[in-house]
Amino acid sequence: MSTYAAPVVMGSESMMSPKSHGTSLTPVQSSLRWSCDRDTADRICNFNRHYAEHAGYWTTTDFLNEESEASGEINFYDSNTGDLLFVAPRGRSWDSFVSESRSHGWPSFRDSEVVWDKMRVLPNGEAISVDGTHLGHNLPDKNGNRYCINLVSVAGRPKDGGGL
Repeated sequence: MSTYAAPVVMGSESMMSPKSHGTSLTPVQSSLRWSCDRDTADRICNFNRHYAEHAGYWTTTDFLNEESEASGEINFYDSNTGDLLFVAPRGRSWDSFVSESRSHGWPSFRDSEVVWDKMRVLPNGEAISVDGTHLGHNLPDKNGNRYCINLVSVAGRPKDGGGL
């Protein structure tokens, strides 16, 4: 068990207590971005504490077809609530974001790309939303904190943009 230094905002295990839909109050949105599979998303986001979408899953979606350097900073929203969780790439290039994500098998975010109002890290490294969505894990490397996040967990549509 660890405590991570700022800017990480730590969460407590109680945030992942059972709710009306697994660890969340609601199921995932009916229409996720990038053609992410809703059943996989619901299982990963709400009924899972340890597992992930398979490595490289994000490359089988429409993410790399719909997003590019021309997209600029991309907003990643909680697949349950539509809350903004990550903005990337920020402070690095698109190529760096994609290269790092490819090498690890999952979209990989850095501290500057996290929206700390809505994301927490538990002492075991689990990355979660403040509403109980399982996102992935913090797996620090030589460059600092690296948040290895399931694309299905952050493929939501913004709250004010519908998609629920």
